[in-house]
Amino acid sequence: MSGTLYIVGTPIGNLGDITERQLEILGSADFIAAEDTRVTRKLLSHFDLHTPLVSYHEHSPEAVIRQIADRLAAGESCAVVTDAGMPCISDPGALLVQRCIAENIPMQVVPGPSAVISALAISGQDTTRFCFEGFLSVTKKQRVSHLEMLKNEQRTMVFYEAPHKLLNTLKDMYAAFGDRSLSICRELTKIHEEMRKTTFSEAIAYYTENTPRGEFVLVIAGAQPDEESARPTLESVLAIARERIAAGERASDVCKQLAAECGYPKRQLYQALLDEES
Repeated sequence: MSGTLYIVGTPIGNLGDITERQLEILGSADFIAAEDTRVTRKLLSHFDLHTPLVSYHEHSPEAVIRQIADRLAAGESCAVVTDAGMPCISDPGALLVQRCIAENIPMQVVPGPSAVISALAISGQDTTRFCFEGFLSVTKKQRVSHLEMLKNEQRTMVFYEAPHKLLNTLKDMYAAFGDRSLSICRELTKIHEEMRKTTFSEAIAYYTENTPRGEFVLVIAGAQPDEESARPTLESVLAIARERIAAGERASDVCKQLAAECGYPKRQLYQALLDEES
């Protein structure tokens, strides 16, 4: 009978965020597949856990995935973790999940903190709809191309960035997006946690004078919809008006309300209805 792959979240900074279930799984699994065994060993040592570790990261060869899958198929249990937060999100753990699905190996998720969701929650940006874009490429051409594809994205966008690349990234984003609102979240859940809701121009000025330190999550306002393309057509508004008037509402009242809702002048709507009658 196959063992189980546990996808286990770990704290993104504050070790007090670990859960009883995470500790139970990390302590009882036959082995842990860790992005960086040194980082995970420190976490385990803090909680006096001694589960064996195997190294599994983005540069691991196919043979490593095969070995882990074979051990699972033989009945062992494995907890896959990343250095911080939820594994398998913009993370090589996703390949292991796909292998388990293909081979019908049972899986369970043991959720934990996520830098993406934590940053969104504290950002003050619109969180109704968002997209996660991860890290931008270190290659200038690929980075600019990525941003160019997103310049008309209307959802809130979330990026990760390292301190030594932050200033150049902000400049590239300013060039692509214009001077939008963004929230810069730094060292989430740690002692020096900070959130700055600002604009690109203000952020560039600030970090030109102040060296960035810590790990960053950038939460960026989406593009504003083009007002003309977002506005319903005149014919569609008139169709609504005709239905409401036929139902017994006064034409002047209907035109006044639709003018406020749809952006057309009341006089234009009323005149269009009169023209239809003549």
